[in-house]
Order: sequence, then structure tokens, then C-alpha cells
Amino acid sequence: MLTAIPGKSRRVDKTERKEDGLYLYSEYGSLCLEPKTASIVRIRISVSEGFSGKEKPGIVYHDSFSEWGYTEDADHVILTLPSLKVCISRADGALAFFDGDGRLLFAQNAGTPVEFEAFDSYHLADAEQKIRQIETADGKKDVIEEPLKVFSGKSYHIRTHFRPGDEAIYGFGQQEKGCASLRGKHLYLHQANRKIAIPMFVSTKGYGILTDTYAPMIFHDGPDGTYLYLEADQELDQYFIAGNMNEVVAGYRLLSGKAALLPKWAFGYVQSQERYESQEEILETVTKSRGLGIGMDCIVLDWLSWGENQWGQKSYDEKRFPDPAAMIDALHGEHVHFMISIWPNMGKETENYREFAEKQLLLPGCGVYDALKKEARELYFEQLKRTHFSYGTDAWWCDSSEPFTPEWGHGMRPEEGQNWQEYLKEAGLRLPYEYSNSFALYHAQGIWENQRGAMKEKEKRICNLTRSAYTGQQRYGTVMWSGDTAAGWESLRDQIAIGLHFSASGLPFWTTDIGAFFVRHGNSWYWNGEYDEATDSAAYCELYTRWFQFASFLPMFRAHGTDCRRELWNFKGEFYAALIKADRLRYQLMPYIYSEAGKVWLKDRSLIRWLAFDFTEDKNTWEIRDQFMFGEALMVCPVTEPMYYEKDGSEMRDAAKSRSVYFPAGCDWYDLLSGERYAGGSRQEVAAPLDTIPVFVREGSVIPMAQPALSTEEQEGSFTLKRFPGKARPYEFYTDAGDGYGYERGEYELKTL
Repeated sequence: MLTAIPGKSRRVDKTERKEDGLYLYSEYGSLCLEPKTASIVRIRISVSEGFSGKEKPGIVYHDSFSEWGYTEDADHVILTLPSLKVCISRADGALAFFDGDGRLLFAQNAGTPVEFEAFDSYHLADAEQKIRQIETADGKKDVIEEPLKVFSGKSYHIRTHFRPGDEAIYGFGQQEKGCASLRGKHLYLHQANRKIAIPMFVSTKGYGILTDTYAPMIFHDGPDGTYLYLEADQELDQYFIAGNMNEVVAGYRLLSGKAALLPKWAFGYVQSQERYESQEEILETVTKSRGLGIGMDCIVLDWLSWGENQWGQKSYDEKRFPDPAAMIDALHGEHVHFMISIWPNMGKETENYREFAEKQLLLPGCGVYDALKKEARELYFEQLKRTHFSYGTDAWWCDSSEPFTPEWGHGMRPEEGQNWQEYLKEAGLRLPYEYSNSFALYHAQGIWENQRGAMKEKEKRICNLTRSAYTGQQRYGTVMWSGDTAAGWESLRDQIAIGLHFSASGLPFWTTDIGAFFVRHGNSWYWNGEYDEATDSAAYCELYTRWFQFASFLPMFRAHGTDCRRELWNFKGEFYAALIKADRLRYQLMPYIYSEAGKVWLKDRSLIRWLAFDFTEDKNTWEIRDQFMFGEALMVCPVTEPMYYEKDGSEMRDAAKSRSVYFPAGCDWYDLLSGERYAGGSRQEVAAPLDTIPVFVREGSVIPMAQPALSTEEQEGSFTLKRFPGKARPYEFYTDAGDGYGYERGEYELKTL
């Protein structure tokens, strides 16, 4: 008969306070609770000797909070802060957090709150590897056929179990499919073309948890329990942040750094597509846009700016771009900024690749530079300085910053579990396994630190549009976007929810390819747009118009994609008129938008957020995924269903030209343009003709608005105040120079209107 082998005892048999931390010990391992503020507690659990000293680049706040005490009895150890109490079970070390009123916020499972399993990790050997290169719409990819591996060291799989109550959960970065609360979901938190993993969530119950790990994770909430699974780390390292959800995001920013403020022009319209092929084409596009009165602040040059067979080289094809500096000067003369696509991977035929290879600063088995090394980050920007930066480029589009997307090598869509396993293999063999989710963070850090170091005469705020992110990346002037999506109404609905989850993870600046990247249906699983006629299809033009309206209320307002041209004049008649109206409204609202963006930096706010953030007590908001707050006062309600045209282009004569809107309780609401009043706590049908996106204002709010303009630089400094009825809500208006880093030195104005 088999005999049960007892595990190590989890009973806490020793407690001590040292170095502003409360340490608890058992045979199983060590637990340290370190109060960071009156409402934030760091939790570390280790089954090794002591705690890890590994580099943790996401966290920058290292102060401690000393106004706490603890008591203990036979059953519990209780740590008490001014408005938070942590109860630790002596029997198993399980944690429970209570607010100042004694209300339970969060509790780990009794019995086995945390599990550790040791394993050996490996990386690619410094030897000739069998590599297969594949062509995808996401560029050339190196795939390892039969990896030759060497031992890296020991690590742990870690699983922590907890018991959610009556609450909604948001965050964990960006998934590919949209939903409201994440309760009942199983999420794989790894990087991908259309996914961004952020190990942070917030709860309507009044707390959030940031897990300070840099490898992939899993969140699971189902009938069999709720847990977080960490693929590889030396210890469990988490931060419990108490407060309402807006306060939790502010706590995340305290720990991982303030969000750098983007230049003002970055909040204007950004024109992009796959792709402009010459200097002449870019200049002609800007000239025509301005002639038609289209507001535009930036034009973007997508991939293949380099010469033939020079993948990723940081220079231009001289035949198509004979004088980049003159091109950029001409754009600046028209008050238009210039952004260029740059990649972390370089072809072996390029000079850039050879320079990295000679200095051994490439990741093994591929042409991707090793962004985790400071020397490699410096070389990467040094190559940019020789060309793009010296020409006067205003912004970077750091594409493919995952930088491994094995899912794009498949003919049919892989299962989510298969994606997880393949990412672990591809990224884990090339990057240190415990840091295999963090490439984008280091990549953005390199751009930020080296560009700021290279500025001499004139400071220029960094704007880095990039496809992946990790904890703390908001410090580096980054905007993330949802990857290479495919056109369809379901995809548009998904975009709203995934953007809100991303913002709930603490990173404020996010956008989407207006109209989706892929429009037509191709022979790959990801190239699955629903409109083969593209802009010749009235059905697609309707979808594009509604997507454009939605994006006009995002932190970055940007058109991009393939299969058809994306300039506004390619959409005719009623569609063109609706697009122009949305573009003008964006610029009319610019004083409000930039003021709200300034408070993202100054006061750690979120520019877009779930209704539940501001109206938590109204449970009707918890599952609403097609309405959101934009800044302090505006509620945006995008149209997410066709009203005018069937997919085949035929008219929908009987479809209502309206949508249902829920107005959160606690205040009345007013239509931004008409001023019509709607009672809070009600659901009503509101008009939504093709040229209108329903937007509503909290009662008593003041909205600063300006005249529309061709660019933010040309917009007059004067504005009007639109005051809405109801109990007055004083408005704090933020303004600064719009560029440079004077705002960090106090060179800004904040006044109450």
C-alpha cells in the first residue's frame, strides 16, 4: 500500500519585525510583508534561503512606510496600518486584507495559499542552430527547428490561490477578445502581435494587485477556483494596493513611475497606412490633406523604408527617399510631424546587423538585438542617431516589440494553449527565461534614455508608438496599440473592451488601427477581414466611419492598415462628411483633451476607463463594454452595429439609426452637442445617425473647447468654456508648452475654471 508523504509544514512558527518589514517563517518558507504607504503592502514569499536580489526593472519606488504595528495570538498574526489590516493565518500563512471599516477586500485560500515547484531552465547554446526563416505579414521570422540548449539555472513555477467575492475584475493588459469583467475567464498573459501582457488587475471591491514578475503568467477564474500562475521566478513578489480603482491606478504609478506626457501634437490626427512608398507620396498626401482642410498633426512612414534586401536597416532607400532631411523640414513647414517605423530585428545582409554581431549583442538564433543589455540599447540608438534622428524625425514607431510571434507562422489559428507553449519556447530560449515577457520594456527604456541623453539644443518629447509593453513602460513616452486586427463589427466591439482593460492595467496611452489592419480575406488565419471590396464597399465604409469616430476619443487618434488607402478622401459622400466632422470635433476638444492628458502625468489619472471606475456603486456599469469615460467629464458611446448597409452593400432601410445608452446613476447627463438632458440611472435610446457618435457630459461640468484647426500648432490659444447645468463641478485646467520637458521642472499651469 502506498504511504502518503507529508509536505513541509506551513505553520508560522516565528515572527519578527526588521527593516520596516514583518517577517514570518515556517518550515515551508518565508513571508515578508513590507508596507510601502498607508494603503500599499508588498508581499514576498520564498521557499529558498532568503529573498531574491534579482533585477526588477518595472518598480522604481523603494521607500518604506513605518507607521504600522502588529499583534499575534495562537491563531493569527495581524499587521495594522492606519486604514488597512492584514491578517495572517498561523496555520498556513494565508493572507486576508481588510479595509478600515473591517470589510474583507481580498483573501488567499486556506490550506494551500501558494505553491512552488522547482524546475531547470535552459537557453540556446552558443552554437550553430538549425533555423528556418518564414515570411509573414508581420515581417520575416526566424524559427528554431531543433534547439541546442544549455542549462541556465533553477527557477520555480508558482501558483497563488485566492477567493474573489462579489466583484468585477479588470486589467491584465490587452487580450485579443473583448469582454467586460474578467470573472470566469482563463487568460494567458504572454506577448503576441495582438496581445500585451501586464501583470496587474483592479477590483470593484476596492483593491488591485501588481505581480512583480517578468515571465509569462496565467489568470484563471472558474468553478475549480481562482489563481495566478507564474511561469518562472525565484519568489512570489506582489503589491497589494487598497483604494477605489482610480486610486489603485495611482498606486501602480507610484510604484512603477509616472506616465511621461506625450507632446501635444501626438493628440492630433495621425495619418498612416501600409505604406507610403516614397518621399514624393508623403509630401503630396500632406499637401492634399491641408488643401481639403483635414486636421492632421503627423504622417507615418511604415516598414520597408530601407533598400532592397536590407530588412531593418536604419536608413533610407535613396531612390525613393533622396533627401529625408528636406522632406521632414517640408513637413515641419506645414506644421506636420513625422514618425517612422523601426524594428528590433535586422537582416544578416545589413550593416546594422553586422555591427551588433561583431559586438555579440544579438539574441541567440535570430537577428534581434539584445535590448536587455545596456550596451546593446546604446548601440541601437547610436545607429538611429546616424540617420533618422539626425534628419529631424519626431517620433518612433517601434514595431514588433514583442519581438517573437510564433502564432503568425501557422496557416490556421492556433489554440490559446498552443500559443502559450510556443511563446514559452521561442522567447524563453532566446531571452532569460524569467524575463521572457519584458523585451518591450527594455526596448522602450533604451529609446527614452538615449534620446534624452542626445538632446542638446532643443528638447523634444519622446513619442514611441509600440506594439508591446510591460510594467513601468508608461515612464518612457510610449503609446501602445492593438496590433494587426481584421475588419468586422465584432472586431470593433472587441477594441473598446481591450483598450479599457489595458488602461485599467495602469498604462494610459493606447490606440487602434482605424478600420482594422486587414480589410480583405486572405489565406492566413489572421488575414481575415470581411470586406473584399474594401473602400468600394459601402458596408466597409460604414464600419470605417464608426471606427474612426470611436478612435477620435482615444488617447492617440490614428488611421492605419493595409488592403486599401486610408486617407479620408478615399471614403466618398456621406462617409467623407462624417469623417471630416469627427476630425473637426477632435480638434475642437483639444483644450480638454490635452488638459486631461496633462493630469494623467500630474495626478496619475486615466484618459480612458471603464464606467465602473467612476460609478462603482452602480453595479449596472460593471458589465458595460461599449461605453467609457474619456477624461473627467465625457462618456463616449460608440456605435458598434451596422445601421445603414448590409455586408453585401445593400441598404438597411428599416434599421433604427440609434443606440441604447445606459446613464450611470448619481448624476444627470447632457448631450455634448445638443445639450439634451438624460436622467442618471436610466437606459434610453439615443439618436446615432452616420455622422454622430453619442457623447454625454456629467452634469455641472465645464468643457473647454476651441475652434477646429489644421494642426495643434496652428490652433489659437483662446478657447471657450461650455458649462452644463447641474451641481457645479470645478474644472482644473492644465496647460504647458506642449513639447519639451519643462513640465517636469514645474513649467506648467493648473488653474480652476
